[in-house]
Amino acid sequence: MKKQQTHIIVTGNEKGGSGKSTTAMHLIVGLMRDGHSVACIDLDARQGTLSRYMDNRKGFLETHNVKIPMPSSYAIENGTPGATSTLDQLIGEFSKSNDYIVLDTPGNDNPLSRHGHSYADTLITPLNDSFIDLDVLARVDPKTMKIEKPSHYAETVWQQKMVRAKRDGGSVDWIVMRNRLSSLDARNKRHVEGLLGELAKRVGFRLVPGFGERVIYRELFLNGLTMLDIRDVIDAGVGIGASDIGSGLSMSHLAARQEVRSLLNAVKIQ
Repeated sequence: MKKQQTHIIVTGNEKGGSGKSTTAMHLIVGLMRDGHSVACIDLDARQGTLSRYMDNRKGFLETHNVKIPMPSSYAIENGTPGATSTLDQLIGEFSKSNDYIVLDTPGNDNPLSRHGHSYADTLITPLNDSFIDLDVLARVDPKTMKIEKPSHYAETVWQQKMVRAKRDGGSVDWIVMRNRLSSLDARNKRHVEGLLGELAKRVGFRLVPGFGERVIYRELFLNGLTMLDIRDVIDAGVGIGASDIGSGLSMSHLAARQEVRSLLNAVKIQ
């Protein structure tokens, strides 16, 4: 039976601190737990958040007798000779034996990041629920609270969509996920939601809910874990972090697991 074509997911946003690496890691683990083979490439080796996440996961595996999935991984630093060619080669190699490849890009614009975006079958842009983060997608008139025009990152995505179409005729499913959502119904939150809904129609992305503002996501990084690993951790009786996850799942943990599963469903990964 012929292997299905490898699907490439890119997490991208030209602003740091939006949760790209956390999103990428949860997608990687979620896909592997659903029975898919996954490879990942960190296109920000200097910052290396995803790479450190993977190193922490390896360390956890070596220290504790817990069976958790581990993907193939690689990191490329922008500015190194032949960085874009290295990415081409890695994608070609990983595509031979993986159902999915996840690329995590840096929070700035550079040639390697743009090249990575041009490979996306699915582009996921985590966006913190604030006007500061919205600014990477659109310019907003402070008096009328209307969108004036798409911003620099939206332009970059459009350009790389064109590059992709010219290269192989492929299309990009762009998803913007509202990340670190507060449970409070604030006026700012409603304004951002309305503007994103309007912008989605103008520039062509799907809007989905992301992850809530939860301490647990930050704690899991130190051990290289995701919300989808917690059941195995509990079964092994391993306590980690201030939350002492090994003692059981709280309502907040359960809600966080559902957030991850909802994202996987929203991406429509089969």
